[in-house]
Amino acid sequence: MKNRAKIKLIDVVRRSFYEAMSGQFAGFANYNTVLNNEAFRLAAKNTGRFLAICIPLLLLLTLLLSLLMYQQKKHAQFFKTSFLLPMAIPVASIALLWKLLFDEQGLLNRFLLSAGGMKIDFLNTDKAFLILLITYLWKNMGYDMVLWLTGLNAIDAELYEAASVDGAGVLAKFKFITMPKLLPTVHVIVILSFVNSFKVFREAYLISGDYPQEKIYMLQHLFNNWFLSLDIQKMCAAAVMCVLLFLIIILLIIKLDKDEV
Repeated sequence: MKNRAKIKLIDVVRRSFYEAMSGQFAGFANYNTVLNNEAFRLAAKNTGRFLAICIPLLLLLTLLLSLLMYQQKKHAQFFKTSFLLPMAIPVASIALLWKLLFDEQGLLNRFLLSAGGMKIDFLNTDKAFLILLITYLWKNMGYDMVLWLTGLNAIDAELYEAASVDGAGVLAKFKFITMPKLLPTVHVIVILSFVNSFKVFREAYLISGDYPQEKIYMLQHLFNNWFLSLDIQKMCAAAVMCVLLFLIIILLIIKLDKDEV
C-alpha cells in the first residue's frame, strides 16, 4: 500500500513537468500557469483564511470546554458523548440540515420574516463562510476535546496539590503546570485539526456544488473542477505545491515538539 502511494506521488510530480496532451516536457511552465491562475489564487486565499481562523478558534474553544469538563467530572461522560455525536452524523444529512436552516426559503429566513426582518441569502453571500466555519467547529469539537482531556488526565494531580500548598492560584497553575504538560497534545491536535479542515469540502460541495459562493471556493473545489475538465498538468502542479507547503508546516510543528521535549 505504501509503495503504491509512493509510485502515485512520483507520477504526480512527473506529470507536473509535462504537457498532459502532447507529453512534451514543459519544465516549470505548469507551475507558472497555476500561480498566475485567478481561480487558484482565490482558492488558496480562501483556504489559507479558513485555516488561519478555524484552527486557532477550534483549539481555544475546545481547550476552554475541556478545562471546564475536567473540573466537572460528574457529568463529563454525558458532555463528551454530546460533543462527539456530530462526528457520527452522515455528511449528506448535515448538508440537508444546513439547506433546511439557511436556504433563502429555509427556516431561519422564515423566522426573520415573521420577526419583521429581511430575508438573507446565507448560502450565496459572505455569510456562507461563517456557515462553513460553524460546520467545521461543530463537527470537530468533540474529537479535539477527547484529546485535550486525555492530556489533562495524564497530568499528575500531585503537581497541583503541591502548587496549592505553595499558594499558587488558578492562573499560575495553568501557566506553569497545565500548559507545559499539554504542549505535546497541542502539537498533535494542531496537525489533526489541520488535516480535518480539508474534509469540510464535502459539506461545501453538497450544499453549493462545483462553484459555491466565492468566499468558500476552496482548493478542493479547484482540484475537483480541474479533474473534471482534464487539466491534469495544472492539477498535478498545484498538488505538488500544496503538498510541499503542508509538509513544511507539519515538519515545523514536529520540530517544535522535539525542541520542547
